[in-house]
Amino acid sequence: MAEENHTMKSEFILTGFTDHPELKTLLFVVFFAIYLITMVGNLGLVIVISKEHHLHTPMYIFLGNLAIVDSCCACAITPKMLGNFISENRMVSLYECMAQFYFLCTVETADCFLLAAMAYDRYVAICSPLQYHTMMSKKLCIQMTTGAFIAGNLHSMIHVGLLFRLAFCGSNHINHFYCDILPLYRLSCVDPYVNELALFIFSGSIQVFTIGNVLISYFYILFTIFKMKSKEGRVKAFSTCAFYFLSVSLFYGSLFFMYIRPNLLEGGNKDIPVAILFTIVVPLLNPFIYSLRNKEIITVLRKVLKKKRSHESWK
Repeated sequence: MAEENHTMKSEFILTGFTDHPELKTLLFVVFFAIYLITMVGNLGLVIVISKEHHLHTPMYIFLGNLAIVDSCCACAITPKMLGNFISENRMVSLYECMAQFYFLCTVETADCFLLAAMAYDRYVAICSPLQYHTMMSKKLCIQMTTGAFIAGNLHSMIHVGLLFRLAFCGSNHINHFYCDILPLYRLSCVDPYVNELALFIFSGSIQVFTIGNVLISYFYILFTIFKMKSKEGRVKAFSTCAFYFLSVSLFYGSLFFMYIRPNLLEGGNKDIPVAILFTIVVPLLNPFIYSLRNKEIITVLRKVLKKKRSHESWK
């Protein structure tokens, strides 16, 4: 038995949400529907922005890239999770685990920087409209977007690289619905202190920097809104910002609780509901929050639907 316990593990079992067979079909249907809506909403937004040349502005370039990131997040998590609902074989290799985490960490980190860039873009547009084209050029927009994805890749490489210093010789059950690094730290028979420290430093720095940018930008935006003379304009602008801020708060709040809280390796059961927020709920909500409250997007969608109807009636 001692020899068996010290056998190095290279494969793991994702326990998922539940072991009750009667719930698996229902969960499969629910999450499959969420996945379809997420993909249609985000990819539809990307298509609309790419097709309409007058939407090729910094605001919509950021929004299009955010939709791509949310689509990638859904693709990184949901297909494997759905497969585990209908399959008895929930095994995943260590390298598959690393690949899934690498992809997810890349897009989530890029998401952090894109949300900060979008907040800065709105700050310039609302607080300094006359200087918008000089302060937020297309070149700067592309540099910020490229930087977000580069930062995402570098951040992922650090944590995945540090996983190679760990060894797994105990239980091989990952108490999660995807391969995250925290459950792997809990299963390690090597002290993961260095990994935890790196996670706290790098994730903490990224989140503090991007959250700070978002909060400062929205503070000045709200200050400018409250100075508006038109009550109707104030209500409309405040309503739009409130919905945006709700999405940002859900995303950053869940990430912060997940990776920056003290005693990271304790309370593994709390990880799943928090992870659902930033991996499934936020990508589902974003296309609706950022597009259905945007006049230009709505106008383009109406134009597309009108053309489609006239084409069908012509047939």
